[in-house]
Amino acid sequence: MNRKSIIPALAVLTVLTSVMFQNSCANTTQAPSGGKKDTIPPVIVNIKPLPGAVNVPTHNATIRFFFDEYLTVKNPKNIFLSPPMKKAPKYKLKGKSLVVYFDSDLDSNTTYTLDITDAIADNREGNMYPGYTMVFSTGPAIDSMVVTGTVRDCNTLQPINGATVMLYKDLSDSALFKSTPAAAAKTDKWGFFSIRNIADTNYRLYAIVDEMGNNVYDAESDKIAFIDTVIRPVMVASDDLPELLKYDMLDTVHCMARKSEYELYMFRDELSKQAVKNRERTGDRTAYVSFMAADAQIDSLWIRNIPQDRLIMEFNPTRDSLLIWVNDRRRPQDTLHLFVDYLKTDTTGALSPVTEHFRLPRPGGKYRRPSLSSLKHEDTICKYKLIAESSTIERKGFRLTFDFPIITEGFGKMTLTSTNPRQQKSDVKFTVENDSTDLRSYKIKIAEKMMPGYEYALKLPHRVFRDINGFYNDSTECKVSLPKDDKLSQIQFNMTNVSSRYIIDLLGEKMDKVLDTYTINADESIVFPYLRAGKYCVRLTQDKNNNGRVDTGNLMEHRQPEKVKFYTLKDGSYVFNLPEGTEMEQNLDVAKLFEK
Repeated sequence: MNRKSIIPALAVLTVLTSVMFQNSCANTTQAPSGGKKDTIPPVIVNIKPLPGAVNVPTHNATIRFFFDEYLTVKNPKNIFLSPPMKKAPKYKLKGKSLVVYFDSDLDSNTTYTLDITDAIADNREGNMYPGYTMVFSTGPAIDSMVVTGTVRDCNTLQPINGATVMLYKDLSDSALFKSTPAAAAKTDKWGFFSIRNIADTNYRLYAIVDEMGNNVYDAESDKIAFIDTVIRPVMVASDDLPELLKYDMLDTVHCMARKSEYELYMFRDELSKQAVKNRERTGDRTAYVSFMAADAQIDSLWIRNIPQDRLIMEFNPTRDSLLIWVNDRRRPQDTLHLFVDYLKTDTTGALSPVTEHFRLPRPGGKYRRPSLSSLKHEDTICKYKLIAESSTIERKGFRLTFDFPIITEGFGKMTLTSTNPRQQKSDVKFTVENDSTDLRSYKIKIAEKMMPGYEYALKLPHRVFRDINGFYNDSTECKVSLPKDDKLSQIQFNMTNVSSRYIIDLLGEKMDKVLDTYTINADESIVFPYLRAGKYCVRLTQDKNNNGRVDTGNLMEHRQPEKVKFYTLKDGSYVFNLPEGTEMEQNLDVAKLFEK
């Protein structure tokens, strides 16, 4: 037996001896009658074969952990073997021991790690066993190298718990899709991982949120993170290496002190395979087509017996979904014959021109002209929504959105008035801007400085807009004024050293919703006004391709998601507390922030 295999075994025997000595002083299997509740987790008192064992049989191999009390398995998925097999390890409980075994033979001359962190608890009180990683080999030696890192969400930079981090010796792009990795590990609550006792060679490094639990990347269901370059481990495993020790996840000092060699950012992959995913007729004159991947390239689209100039079409911002309206007052066809000429991924993986024909039957069957008695008022009008929020009216204005595209515009007949505190009315100038991402939506902005205490009213008269169904609008009026609550606050950021385009988002404490957003490409001061007291964070995204949206990554193109940073407090946290009635102003050097 070589020296590398003896040292781990001796170290663990020392630990086991001390553990057994401690347990001779306190019986944690059953609390004495009337005594204190048992809060001590189970303790390992022996392992067979011993940690660091070599020449472990590949056939019918079992690992048995002996504890000081009876157990239950709380999280079977956390019994994790590396390198992983096609099927997860199996287990059974025998007395006070956990026996782990495998469906198929282990590979020969391979170093394995078996991790049982957060998998088991004592049977009586449910105290979780914090964790242990058992190392053994089916060959004559134990591999000794280690790779560490952290996995984070690409949009929030929050750590990903339970991600599967994988190393591949096969450096081809296809290895991730067709085979299990050469080594793997799970991230902890800090997003931290250590893949230990691996061979000293070159690897590709990936991390996935493994929804299927098969240790193979499934692009349609799993999230992915990767390192752009081939890596080679430089850290050597040892019993006292901090990165390999098991810590209480509440032990901030020790958890943060661990060396993280690689940062991986998890994202939902842009699927590279392009094809029509779905198509549906949603009404007499409406339909949609969706695609498997973004940025669909359509050469032409037409509907049989419908003139081309009668079709109105609009892509969504990511160009993977297309809305279609038929601007034709003739009797609707029972079935629309849709033809799409576009670039589709062929069997070789290349994009090739193809024309596909889809039959889109009318919802509800054949068309029957509705009787006048069955028609309701809302069935015969041009439907729309007119909204305004007092907290965003200065910058975003009123928003007017129609259910269908309009063919007659009456913006010049709208009126905007202001009423001062003395109830004196006056006309106000305004501008109209069509939303570049939604042809049915318009922004009506007040063209002068808004005054506190004034009420602003936008009025749409009757029958000034007509949609593709031939229907006219009803009249409406929307009123709004600037907030007057003295308890409201605002945040101002003075952005300097801005050399490219950035998207600045204001988020709530949970980072799950964008409350307000700016896009800047030069030094600028931005203001988030009229905010209620609470916790907020500010996210900056480097918009490298200048498309005005936060883009995800693409694995096959080796393209990482767009780089994200947060305004960070001195203590390193992203979330800051905004008191009521406060005007917060901060200077932010954008170039310096993105250098970190």
